[in-house]
Amino acid sequence: MADDTTLVLGATGTTGRRVTAGLRAAGLPVRAASRRGDVTFDWAERDTWEPAIGSASRMWLMAPEDTAVDPEFVHCAVQRGVRRIVLLSSRGIETMGDERLQAAERTVSESGVEWTIVRPDWFDQNFDEGFCLPQVLAGEVFLPLGGMRQVFVDADDIAAAAVVALTEDGHAGRTYELTGPEALSFADAVDVIGEASGRTVRFHGGEEEFAAALESAGTPREVTDGMLSAFAALRGKGDSEPNDTVRQLTGREPKSFARYAAEAAARGVWKP
Repeated sequence: MADDTTLVLGATGTTGRRVTAGLRAAGLPVRAASRRGDVTFDWAERDTWEPAIGSASRMWLMAPEDTAVDPEFVHCAVQRGVRRIVLLSSRGIETMGDERLQAAERTVSESGVEWTIVRPDWFDQNFDEGFCLPQVLAGEVFLPLGGMRQVFVDADDIAAAAVVALTEDGHAGRTYELTGPEALSFADAVDVIGEASGRTVRFHGGEEEFAAALESAGTPREVTDGMLSAFAALRGKGDSEPNDTVRQLTGREPKSFARYAAEAAARGVWKP
């Protein structure tokens, strides 16, 4: 029989561990699931699915990059008593042709239970936990976005919004786009990180530079071409604009990028 436990997938990851912490801080029971979490879960190992779900009635649903949200798992969760699903998606997935996340959104919206989708902009944590960290440490960040401005959002704010959607009523059938408080170019963001960390970090926003960096890393040309096409489509959309969704959901202002960078630098993640 289902109870008020929340299953958190990716519980050792950037958003999952923060969602887990937020639920536990509220005194709510959590099944923290991942390949190395309190509860073992692996998308590729179906015998881990039902034991991970247990008696949960709510679920924070996400899948790692390049891993699809399997509709059979969602069906299994619903069959076992999950009645509320909050999915981590992303802004701009139609523009960039991200069929993986579009399919995940369809799966959740057709699940037959309460669902909410959160669509964050670029994570602040891309720079200290994610794909940009090695580039920051090497002193050069490559992305073919030129001077396009994005609204970087902090994972703490994403998790806080997710906890609200998981635990409070009134969010069923809603899709929330989450942003930080200001639009910055990647060059701006890199400058902020350089100032906070004491590092010299340069941003390279051209397609040729990006393609050359991928080639030197051994990326297949067809993958590079697909990424260039997706980023070109995103550039065509123009600058992103901040919204007020984080404050409306959580009652607090979203974290600024400068505050994020100062906090990350204080932890020593970019220490020269």
